[in-house]
Amino acid sequence: MITVNGKEVKGQEEQTVADYLEENGYRMNRIAVELNGEILPKYKYSETRLKDGDSMEIVTFVGGG
Repeated sequence: MITVNGKEVKGQEEQTVADYLEENGYRMNRIAVELNGEILPKYKYSETRLKDGDSMEIVTFVGGG
């Protein structure tokens, strides 16, 4: 089980961060990802696999003014 934005999520282990984001409708150009307390560079999204116990925070940027 992993934690995403403070909520426990089952069945996502071994999936890449990129696959998780795409599957859940996130737009890659408008987000930042923190994995286990460290910012994950976008170029690593497709090579980083989620593991049991991981904690991921996804921040979505919203324009406005």
